[in-house]
Amino acid sequence: MAQTRLVLTGDEAGWVTRHPIIRYAPERDYGPFVYLDPQGQPAGLSIELLHLLAEQVPLRFEALPAQPLDDNLKLARQGRVDLLTSLRPTPERAAYLDFTSAYVAVPASVIIRANSDGPGALAQLSGQRVAVGRGYAVEHFVRERYPAIRWQPVSNDEEGLRAVRSGEVAAMVADEGSFAFLQRRHGWSDLQLGRRVGFDYRLSFAYRKDWPELGRLLERALRAIPPERKQSLLLRWLPTPPENRTWRETWGPTLLALGLIATGLVLLLPQWRRYLSVNHDV
Repeated sequence: MAQTRLVLTGDEAGWVTRHPIIRYAPERDYGPFVYLDPQGQPAGLSIELLHLLAEQVPLRFEALPAQPLDDNLKLARQGRVDLLTSLRPTPERAAYLDFTSAYVAVPASVIIRANSDGPGALAQLSGQRVAVGRGYAVEHFVRERYPAIRWQPVSNDEEGLRAVRSGEVAAMVADEGSFAFLQRRHGWSDLQLGRRVGFDYRLSFAYRKDWPELGRLLERALRAIPPERKQSLLLRWLPTPPENRTWRETWGPTLLALGLIATGLVLLLPQWRRYLSVNHDV
């Protein structure tokens, strides 16, 4: 059921009139957040959330051809894309992108072969080859903290997990949501979660830095989505935690992020009502 659209200010309405179409660059293989379905269309948690945002603001979001993250970041640096759907803020990216509040938080872990005698923690993998997504936010984090590991950049999580299965690398660092999605899709029972690496993917919508108006609209729309609809997305797309981890331990950061968004909305309501009472003809 469609939601009531936001009431735009005069400046916001003018900006939307000048920029009715927002080009977004989806990743083709970052399930469950964004990936191509069997019909070749963008799908996933982030895409469904983008559809909810479109119910709030009169913008049309058009997908560019799906590519690996590193290629999408190049397009963003060149100003050839307006929006990225599933991105963690980093200092490097902040040079050419701005970010909404995080809408989901997913821990990153070491992925190893099941029943392996090998270690499941990065501290024990010095000198060994370990896969990590090229251009992913976690890549800089692990390279900086574990320089003795022989890091093997890969285009996407699926490529890295296949390398773990074949023995090409000893392990991979990936977020738990992506791992569960690929494991379920391919039936890879020969892989398992190792130790967490101390890094959470707090995913946001990233938008071009020279369009702050777009950021304000996205933030307003994100806050206006009912919390129960956001939680429904999480329950549908994120995996059941492993037996040794409770749901709260696994997805607690996500619930906190959603709670902060909801709290911000509550705090802003009185100011917004006062604004409407003064600008009732907008």
